[in-house]
This record gives sequence, C-alpha cells and structure tokens, in this order.
Amino acid sequence: MALKKTENKKNDSKKDKKGRRDDGPITGLRVNYLIIFLSGLVILIAAILVFLLIVKNVYGNYEFSEILPTKENLEKFTYAEKAGILYSVYTENMLDDGDTWIQDNLDTWTTFMKNINMKYDIISDQDIELGKHYKYELLVLAGAKAISDKEIIEIKKYLDQGGSVFTTGGVATFSDEAKWRGWNFFTETFGMKFTKELTPEDAYSKVHTLRGNLPLTAGIPTGYSLRIATWDRPIYAEILEPRTMQVSYWFDYRTDQGLVREEIQKSAGISYGTYGKGRFVWYGFELNSVIGSQEVYINFEKLFKNSVNWLTYQPTSFVKDWPAPYDGAAIFIPTISENVSNVSNIKGLINNYNYPATVFVDLNTAIKNPGTIKSVAKYAEIGAIVDIGYLESMFDTENKLFDKKEQSFNINFVIDTLQKISNSNINGIMPYYGFYDENTLSVMAESNLRYLVTDSLTDRSVPNLVVMDEKPVMIITRTARDDNKIIKQYGLTDLEFQRYTYFEDVDRLLFEGGLYVLKVHTDYQLQPQYVGVINDIVKYIRSKNIWFTSIDELLNWWQRKGGLEIRYETRSKRRISVEVSNHKDDKTDDFVVQVNFNKSVNNVEISSDMIHTPIPEFEFDESTNVIYLYIEDLEPGETRIFLVDFENQQVEEQNL
Repeated sequence: MALKKTENKKNDSKKDKKGRRDDGPITGLRVNYLIIFLSGLVILIAAILVFLLIVKNVYGNYEFSEILPTKENLEKFTYAEKAGILYSVYTENMLDDGDTWIQDNLDTWTTFMKNINMKYDIISDQDIELGKHYKYELLVLAGAKAISDKEIIEIKKYLDQGGSVFTTGGVATFSDEAKWRGWNFFTETFGMKFTKELTPEDAYSKVHTLRGNLPLTAGIPTGYSLRIATWDRPIYAEILEPRTMQVSYWFDYRTDQGLVREEIQKSAGISYGTYGKGRFVWYGFELNSVIGSQEVYINFEKLFKNSVNWLTYQPTSFVKDWPAPYDGAAIFIPTISENVSNVSNIKGLINNYNYPATVFVDLNTAIKNPGTIKSVAKYAEIGAIVDIGYLESMFDTENKLFDKKEQSFNINFVIDTLQKISNSNINGIMPYYGFYDENTLSVMAESNLRYLVTDSLTDRSVPNLVVMDEKPVMIITRTARDDNKIIKQYGLTDLEFQRYTYFEDVDRLLFEGGLYVLKVHTDYQLQPQYVGVINDIVKYIRSKNIWFTSIDELLNWWQRKGGLEIRYETRSKRRISVEVSNHKDDKTDDFVVQVNFNKSVNNVEISSDMIHTPIPEFEFDESTNVIYLYIEDLEPGETRIFLVDFENQQVEEQNL
C-alpha cells in the first residue's frame, strides 16, 4: 500500500501545474535543414539540366538568351522582322489627278504581307531621305518609279550595310521632279541591263515562265507559267553579273521569234541577288498584274512568300523533281504517220543505242500495217493516237470535243483493237488533234489508262498528275518543238540547223529543270537522211545532267514522288526540322530533298530525335548554302524527321 502511494507521487510529479502530463524530452530522428536544402538544390539542378537537355533536343545548340520567354523568342513562328513599305509620293505626282494606282498597288502589298503574317509600316520618301528606314529588316519599293537622289544614296547605303530590298518594275528611273533619270541605278544595284518594256499595244497579257528548284520557286511546279497583264508595262532585263540569279523569263518558244538561248537571257522577269552585304528581289511587273485562276494566285503567293523568306534569311525546302542526281528529264516519242517503212529506223536507234521509247500509232495505220506494229511492239511500248474531236483554235471558248459517250467509244475501240494487233498492253493515248477535256480524263480512268500526251498548252514543263475517280492519270505536255515544226514549218533541211534548234530546247528545259519531250515522225525526222540527228540529240541529252527515260518509268517515278509530302520549320537559329512522309501504297526511293538555308552556314550535321531513323547521306554546297538529302527506301505510310544543325555565320559576316 505504501509502494502504490509512492508510484502515484512519482506519476503526479510528471504532470504540470494544470494537470498535463510531462514525459520529458522526446528522443529519435532530428530534422536537418541543411540536408533538406542541399537535397532540394540537387533536385533543382537536375531538373534544370533535364530541361536544358530537352531544349537542346528540340532546338539544337543554343545560347541561354534564346530560350528565355521574351517577346522575340515567342514570335519565332511568325516573321519577327518588320518591313517598311514605301508610299512613293514622288511617283504619285507623276500620275493624273485622281489616279489611285499607287494606293491600289500598296493595298495589294499590304494584303500579301498580312497573308504571310509579316509586320510592316508604311513609310514616306522623306523617311528614307532621313535614314529612318534602317530600323527595318526589309525595305519594299512598290512601284517606286520616281525617287530622289538622296533616296538613292540612302537605299544603296542600306543595302551595303546588310539590308534587304524587295522592288518591282522600273525602280528609280525618274527623279523626284519626274525627270527621266535612266537605268543607271537599276544596273548598278541589281546587276541587270534593261532590255525592253512591254506595252498594252504589244499584247493584252504575256506568259511568264518560272524556273524550278530555286529558293524562290520552292513548292511551285517547274516551268510554271504565270499570265501577266501588260497594263503596268512589264520589264524585260538581262543578267550581267554572277551575283544576280535569273528566276524567270518572258520569251515564249511557241510564239516568239528569235534564238532561244539569247532571247531567254535577255528576257528575265524576276531575279534575286546581293549588293554589298545586302540582298534584293526584283519583279519586272507589279503584283496587281498577275491574272488567272485561283491556282495561279496560290502559286504566286508561294513565290511571294519564298521571296520574303530569302530576303529575311529564312529557309525554303522541297523534293527535287527527278531522281538523284538528275536536274532534268527527257523522253523519246516516235510517231508512225506517213512513210511507215521509216519505222525501221526506230528499231535501229532503240536496239543499237538502248533508247527507251514509246511509239504512237493511229488505228488506220495499224490496221493497214499489222505486221509492222506487231514487230515494233517487241522492242518498244505502243501508244494509241485517238480521235476525240477537235478545237478550231487553242483560244476557243466553245468545246468542240466529242461528248463523254462518244469519246469513251472511240478510246476503248482503238485501245482494244490496237492491243489485239500488237499483242501488247496499251497504257496511254495521244489525242489526234492534241486537245483533251475532263471527259477524256474520266474515260481514261474508267478504262485504266495511265497517261495522256497532249499538245495543249499547259502551265508547267513537268508532268501533271491528276486524280479522276480515285485513279491517277499523268498528263505530259509537249514541252519542245517537234520535227513537224522544225522541218515542215521552219523548212530546216540542213542537219546542223536541225541540231541547233533541238539543242536550244534541251538547254531551255535544263535551265527550267523540266521534262524534254522528243517527239518525231516517220515522215520527217525519221527519214533516212535526217535520222542521224536523233542520235546526236540523245548524245547531247546524255552529256548533260538529264535523266533519259521511258514514259512507263517516268510515270512510276512521278506517282511515287506525288505521294511525298515535306514539311519544314525553323526550330532555332541553328536548327531546321525537315519532315518527309510517304502517303502512297508503294515504297519510294532515291529521291532528293533540297533545303535552302538562305544564309551563310557551316559545320552542317544531320540527326533525328526518333530512335532507329536512318540518317541519309547528304551533300552541302558551300557556294549556294544548299544541302541535299539523299533519301532511300521510304516505306508506304512512313514518316521520317531529320534535324539539320549548323553554325550560323550570317551575324559574323554582317559585322565584318
């Protein structure tokens, strides 16, 4: 009993005055704030390193200032540069009272700028005279025919210090007092010589042909023909200096007279180049002068955007038209007409020189000469010449071709009969009079015909792949003068003159990067006294970087290429992402993706952020700052993303 009381007293002694129990100091794990701080610091550093690693994986090599969430960095998906567009009052003073030409022209420019999300200010002649234009990365001289001497000095200084100028027409040919100054500024600044001015009295409009595979024409069909109205008096010019590149020409080989090589050289309508440390793009016409369909305006907007990209050092990219390493293509199309016995000369060319050829023949000739046609089918493809109606002229608005029912009957009857005579498959047709329409293409799709060779004027010098009823049909236009033109119309019986005329067209198509169609007939070039010229032509073709192929191989390639889609974006100042996809059901190989950096770079490397992505072989041309990616075996539905890293030398160059 005494012991129990003693324990109670001890227990009571552990209670405080308010009766709360006090068990003494707590023992166990102590909180170490230093360890917590250091652990947190390590985690933070690791997170920063992971973040920087992710940023490097996305943007490549970078400076820390480039990844900060600044206004400049957030604008990387739009044009961070700003353009100054001149409202030329000096030019406006030359116009009649109330004439809105300057304002209309300016409205078109601002519309195009808005379409590509580029910021701009409208500036005055006085702004340039006072040097206020130096804050703009791009200076637009829209229709500025009259500018002052002070402006000329300031524009040249602006270019020499690294600025970019986008201009049109006969810029600076008049003074601020509307007095004729001449072409000195034009020649000195742009490295070109004025050739002539086209007036409405010459023609209402003019065909303007674009070259392919250039930074300014990326994504536009090679040899694309713009239709330019002449009300603003378009300018022809000749390139004089290697610092200037010709993008297009006015000469039309179908209608214009003259030597093709010389006339193309003298009829440049678009050019780009350098002056000092700066750049320029010149159009020989005003933006308002472009006329045509919606497709024309879509392609012209691509041209405009590519021009701005080049001026602001932004990249452009595209899939080259032809397999590596070719810059052009050619096909051989003999036609059996009169003098059928001359078809033996075709056999000699094909067998002796390994010429791939598709021989076209009409039904009446085949019925009269079945043995000859069957013999030809053993060493060449056979194509059918079919009567589907005619147009009285290429400018007819009324369609005089047969209706679909009659076209279907004629096409299928000719194909079936020719296949029986030749004992071979017929895959394509050539309309008897050269023209076709939507009914023709629809019948071809229904009959599983794969290509059409036409004399109709088209808007390009490469094949056009159209889809009818979910089936592709390739349209091949006549891109060069044939022997009907050279021998029959020109009367050129001298072999040297014949060669020169053919060679001119080969050079023109190579200049464009298009398809050369060598079309000859048994009653003209295939005559014994002339046939040797064909071998000279093919030798000349093969001496160039031109793919000499058959229609069947061309069709297979063009269909595979048509399934390719390319996307590209600038991820940082030192990295471009290029995405290539194959949307066709067939594998595509041996194609070339061209990436124009549009600025000076070096130490180019190719990688991918996707594991197991095959890295293609590539070639970098330091003189043009273009990289060529040689891609092989792109499977159906496959997409590959390539990261192009480089060191940007542009800033260093401008600071020299």
